[in-house]
Amino acid sequence: MPLFLRLFICRFSLTDLFCIGFLFFHLCGEATSTETPEKSPPLPRVKIAADGRSFVLEGSEKRFVPWGFNYDHDRRGRLLEDYWEAEWDKVEEDFREMKQLGANVVRIHLQLGRFLDSPQRPHEASLKRLSRLLTLGERVGLYLDLTGLGCYHKKDVPAWYDALGEAERWAAQARFWQAVADCCKHSPAVFCYDLMNEPVVPGDRRPPGDWLGPPFDGKCFMQFITLTPGGRPRPAIARKWIQTLAATIRQRDRRHLITVGLVDWSLDRPGLSSGFVPRVIAGDLDFLSVHVYPQKGKIEEALKTLNGFAVGKPVLIEETFPLYCPPREFEQFLAGSEKTAAGWLGFYWGKTLEEYRQPHPTIADSIMRQWLEFFQERAKQVKEK
Repeated sequence: MPLFLRLFICRFSLTDLFCIGFLFFHLCGEATSTETPEKSPPLPRVKIAADGRSFVLEGSEKRFVPWGFNYDHDRRGRLLEDYWEAEWDKVEEDFREMKQLGANVVRIHLQLGRFLDSPQRPHEASLKRLSRLLTLGERVGLYLDLTGLGCYHKKDVPAWYDALGEAERWAAQARFWQAVADCCKHSPAVFCYDLMNEPVVPGDRRPPGDWLGPPFDGKCFMQFITLTPGGRPRPAIARKWIQTLAATIRQRDRRHLITVGLVDWSLDRPGLSSGFVPRVIAGDLDFLSVHVYPQKGKIEEALKTLNGFAVGKPVLIEETFPLYCPPREFEQFLAGSEKTAAGWLGFYWGKTLEEYRQPHPTIADSIMRQWLEFFQERAKQVKEK
């Protein structure tokens, strides 16, 4: 035993040493613990119901209605990977706030450039952070809709990625999903893997490297899956791409659900179309996800569009918000959508209801306050179903 330790022990009784040891252990525990004390019951896996139109929880077969948020950026417009390393406490706080508002699903948007260092090499630090996020979801009681392959901030897209051709780009995307599925396959917090946010097959050839759609509020949400359709049927390209990525995931994880986030102009009808025709691609997915923002005075039109996605699989309205219509009409849309939709996801950007209720709010803050109040109240009805 070292001399300094023998001298230290001789100066104190056994009782003193016990108390000192207990205090030291307690203080160290407080200093190193970053986890919150709450613990939700274990999350059962979400699966497709026997009716093929809704979701249930494995074991109990209890109906599960996804009701939650897109957690796509914070109040400053930063993407999750921009702050989840240095500001983890903020992420934990936001998850607790979303849970308190009544959410049961949170949609997370993962950027390809943060998860791949090269076409074949995953970024291990991001995978470890994702694993920690899954643990947070398990503890708080929130399922995660894991949406991948994001290129929302063009400046963050690796030059090597945009330089790839179609086959090489698909291979890199498959490597992304291989790494993510390996990381997530054992977590009960996974609601689904969403292959990409708003993919599109172009109708004509595009310039080399021009993979992204026009930005909205500084972010590129839409992405092309090929630049050279070359006369191939666009739905056939979409289906082949889905099959490629879904097969990669299924090699690692056969338990969790797979979907893809579709723009509402994906239907096979005259005018604008993404090429991801629901009746063509549905067989390769567990359920369909669609993004619908009803417009003022066109609620029935939005509902008719939504019905076009009902092709024998559950339909999740993965993005919706009173962006283009007043709250009253938005409520009418949600009420009407219950005949078709199996769940709904809105938006949360890290600002609480109490903060939105401060005096002299901006118009945007007033809209968000009304939305969150409506979300919280309707969550009670969803829970009772």
